[in-house]
Amino acid sequence: MSSKLLNKLILGSCASPFLFGIVIFVLIFVAGDLLFQAAKLIIEQGVAFGVVTRLFFYRLPEVVVMTIPMSSLLAGLLGMSSLNSTSELIALKSLGIPFRRILRPILVCSILIALGGLTFNETVVPFGSIAADRLMRYEIMKNQAAAVQEKVFLRDEENGKLKRVLYIDVLDPENGIMQGIMMHEFNDKGRLATTLNAASGKWQDSQWWIEDGRMYDVNSEGEVNLLLRFERQRLALRLSPEQLQRSTRRPADMSAHELWSYINQAELVGTDLSRLWVMFHLKLAVPWACVIMAVLGAGFGASRRGRSGGGVGFGISVVIVFAYYVVMSLCRALGESGNINPIIAGWGPNFVFMIVALFFAWRVDKI
Repeated sequence: MSSKLLNKLILGSCASPFLFGIVIFVLIFVAGDLLFQAAKLIIEQGVAFGVVTRLFFYRLPEVVVMTIPMSSLLAGLLGMSSLNSTSELIALKSLGIPFRRILRPILVCSILIALGGLTFNETVVPFGSIAADRLMRYEIMKNQAAAVQEKVFLRDEENGKLKRVLYIDVLDPENGIMQGIMMHEFNDKGRLATTLNAASGKWQDSQWWIEDGRMYDVNSEGEVNLLLRFERQRLALRLSPEQLQRSTRRPADMSAHELWSYINQAELVGTDLSRLWVMFHLKLAVPWACVIMAVLGAGFGASRRGRSGGGVGFGISVVIVFAYYVVMSLCRALGESGNINPIIAGWGPNFVFMIVALFFAWRVDKI
């Protein structure tokens, strides 16, 4: 059998289940969360249908990214189950074609999908999340309840150059209070020049005053030296609490590149950033999960006996995906609490399920 014909046979059996998985999993997420929220906003709060529609489309990219690993699993499982039930896998084995060769087009295609999902997650998803958050706060809720925000981030640029970066652990705009403040100042060449952190801050007399802090100097070699300690000092920030709330961003709304840039700046002063490091690694690890899920689904589907239908395959996919997210949630909690390394917390689930995927792939050739 020619290589081109073999690739066409394998990818052809997996393409339809993949597209079906994207559609069905998106519908499940939409029906279970987004549509319920949209109906509640329209019925209980009288929000215009057009505004709710915009909110729906802003949040849709995040849902699509979440469904890609699930769809890859379903594609590999149903695609190989189909070839197995029609004895085509047996025919391929009789021709001396090992399962690792059968996996090759699935592996290549899943890597391309992972790269596309990673790019989508770095560009479209942050934009949609920010737009949805601002639409919800300032058009739907009318900023009536200025809720306390955690882990907020602000970039201040002048003439296209980054001047300062502000990070606030907790922001209470209603009472004009902030806690866990960190600010980095950059010179005209874009190099980090000074950094300060403070325990708390308060909006008084139309300006921000921060308390119990330290200021550091960062030289051209990247060495950090303590300049001074202070009990109370005015913060060079002209934004009011309401303006600050509008301008800040949550780390969850950042791309992995933006988050990495901020974390590396913040680490210069020795701040514990375990939670942000875990978030950073998860932003990279989750898109790559589709490669592992595709191989796992293919190996599991090829090793199955009998002619069970697509409904059984779909149910198995849901169980496997549920197990993956349980492991991911556990690792994330352990990583954020500092009990395990953030790299292990982010990539651990992928590693565990990669071992399972390789086991099933190895098992197929032994059957």
